[in-house]
Amino acid sequence: MNESYIVEKKFDANALSKNPLSIGVYDECQFNNCDFQKQDLSKFSFIDCVFNHCNLSNALVANTVFRDVLFNDCKILGVAFNDVLKNNLVVKFQNCTLDYCSFHQLKIPNFQLKDCSLVAVDFTECDLKQTNFNNCNLQDAIFENTILIATDFSTAYNYAIDPNKNQIKNAKFGLSGLPGLLHLYKIQIDTSK
Repeated sequence: MNESYIVEKKFDANALSKNPLSIGVYDECQFNNCDFQKQDLSKFSFIDCVFNHCNLSNALVANTVFRDVLFNDCKILGVAFNDVLKNNLVVKFQNCTLDYCSFHQLKIPNFQLKDCSLVAVDFTECDLKQTNFNNCNLQDAIFENTILIATDFSTAYNYAIDPNKNQIKNAKFGLSGLPGLLHLYKIQIDTSK
């Protein structure tokens, strides 16, 4: 079976309703207002692509490549990013909802996330060195045996991280985030003083 190789093409919901994507390599393509909810994107390759206002909730991404991809204002619920082709997840997320996604055991240093909701996301055993969680909601996110060396949590909120179960050397935390580091000690912190 021959794979398609598509370069510098723009896709929108209308175009995809007439001609759904076929497995192939999408290089420098832009996807606007596309609905990929529950679609099988396994074995696709997206290189230098931009997804704007797209829904990828519960999409299947087994052996998929996302290299130098920007997701902007996207809804991406429950995606198992840990199924992507190993070492082929190089992405940035801006203003995205990534609730209930899994990045389990992925090596994604310098991961860039800005203004994202990451509720109940699984970061277990990830390498997130020098990641920036810029203004991200990490409520119920799972950090266990996670490498968080030099990771920036200074503007992140609602996180709970056990310093004994994660590598947090040189990580940055804002003063308002201290309860998220000390929660397991059942310490009361008075932030009014």
